[in-house]
Amino acid sequence: MAAEHRKPVEPDAAPTVAHHAAHHAAAVETPAAPSTPSSAPPARSAAPASPADRGAGGDGDGDGDGDQPDPNRWKALVICLLGGGIVLLDVSIVNVALQSISSGLPGATPEAVQWILSGYALAFGLLLVPGGRLGDASGRRRMFVIGVGLFTLASALCGFAPNGLVLVIARLVQGFAGGLLTPQVTALIQQLFRGKERGTAFGLFGATVGIATAIGPLVGGLLITAFGTENGWRFVFFVNLPVGLVTILLAFRYLPAAATAERGRKHDFDPIGIVLLGAAVVALLLPFVQSEVWKGNAKYWLVVVAVVFAVLFVLWERHYGKSKEPVIDLALFGRRSFSLGVGLATLYFAGFTPLFFVLTLALQSGLGYSALLAGLSSVPFAIGSGIASTIGGRIVHRFGRQLIVVGTVLVLLGLGGVIWVVANHYRSDLGWWLVVPLLVAGVGSGLTISPNQTLTLSEVPVQQGGSAGGLIQVGARVGSAIGIAAVGSVFYSALASSKGDYGQGLPLGLGVALVFVAAALVAGIVDVVVGKVRGTAASV
Repeated sequence: MAAEHRKPVEPDAAPTVAHHAAHHAAAVETPAAPSTPSSAPPARSAAPASPADRGAGGDGDGDGDGDQPDPNRWKALVICLLGGGIVLLDVSIVNVALQSISSGLPGATPEAVQWILSGYALAFGLLLVPGGRLGDASGRRRMFVIGVGLFTLASALCGFAPNGLVLVIARLVQGFAGGLLTPQVTALIQQLFRGKERGTAFGLFGATVGIATAIGPLVGGLLITAFGTENGWRFVFFVNLPVGLVTILLAFRYLPAAATAERGRKHDFDPIGIVLLGAAVVALLLPFVQSEVWKGNAKYWLVVVAVVFAVLFVLWERHYGKSKEPVIDLALFGRRSFSLGVGLATLYFAGFTPLFFVLTLALQSGLGYSALLAGLSSVPFAIGSGIASTIGGRIVHRFGRQLIVVGTVLVLLGLGGVIWVVANHYRSDLGWWLVVPLLVAGVGSGLTISPNQTLTLSEVPVQQGGSAGGLIQVGARVGSAIGIAAVGSVFYSALASSKGDYGQGLPLGLGVALVFVAAALVAGIVDVVVGKVRGTAASV
């Protein structure tokens, strides 16, 4: 067992799918091969020696050829990143549009504006795991296209919304579509790529995550500047339409369809498990995403309700998994690479996501920056994250989780630099002072997100890639919600006590984000140390 963890097998060689490789080997074995245990080694050796050379098949969601890599895999990756990118862009692009929405849309009350932000996050997190399960069971291309189509339609509805209520409803639909689409991206990468190529692909996905999140305020600022404050916010949503339509057309051409045998197979969708998990996610997220609307601490009793639903979910999955396919194979959490990776993602996104939320607010409301200038401040982070993610994906197979430790250290240094700059240079030229610390934080983020994604999924069977990828994203969304609530609470409390002094409130709020990133660093160090002691270091 120690040897297995020291150099994890490729997911498609995991026990849950080993029968496919054995069947294929039997088909090409010479008739003289004896039907005895001694034939097992030749059956395994029938597969190509290099994982990077193995194909996308084996999970019933490819083209059925388990030996040759999909020739369209890199084009398919571009399609996946386009679809995933517009979903992630909408997480942050709306931040700079809130003032425009409040002034230009009838019925855009403070409560409606809060739901425009939090409703998207809530719906997004709710559908991640069920969406991944649907993709695993009924075809990832199908769910990807449905997700992009629904997201594009909801974006049009957002842009044409006549009042705040319609915009809130459309944002909820957008969130559901994003939750359906996102796990297909990680699952398709898991399916199409092997070995070093998989690290490179996840590196490009990590670059997309970092760039889309960081550059969202800039894109929003450009659109509002171009189309005016009153209606510029509508084009924040309209920008998704051409991207969505092109992505759908190209998806049918380049993404692998479910194999014929897989399409005819019946699956257990575990509806009770999906409902219990959804109730747990909603109960956990709701008090945090509504922290500024629901005053008082009574809302946090929902966290207790979430724990109850989570316990019921685990008990049900153990019972259901004895005879049928559960929505989540709980055995995944027995793999340290997966369980620790999900925990690290949760802690890291709790510290990473609030940075742009409070920084954009301080620049616009505190220093009077325009939406465009506030968005420009995030460009150094986006550049650093994009470059480092690509590099991190290429070298993660050499350094493992030690690379993530280096990344989180750089993020801590960058965030610390931002705090120092704001505390000592909070004036009109703040944006220039932030260039270096945000660049350092961006490089660190690039060396954290994509390598962690690669290592977390390194031992997950390809057939479970959607559900497992959905769980990582649930961790990230839960972390983001908790982080924004915690950082925002300290930030707004400091503003109130200092009578609106953003120069005091911003460093205190970002100090909370620093604590979350430090916790992620501790988790990474623990894994490195335990891996060296046990000889089970996580690797690709």
